Amino acid sequence: MPIFEYVCNACGQKFEKLEKGGTVEEKNCPACGSGDVKKALSIFAASGSTDSKCFSGG
Repeated sequence: MPIFEYVCNACGQKFEKLEKGGTVEEKNCPACGSGDVKKALSIFAASGSTDSKCFSGG
């Protein structure tokens, strides 16, 4: 089960949510209870090396 990061638009709280694949769950901020949240780009998904080389042929 993947862990997704969210940010509350109401209070700015960042939180993580463990989600089962294929299910739709309501996401509420644990700090203020607001349902106005958006999925954040996680550091893991956003990070990358600029030194990497592509060996795809060509």
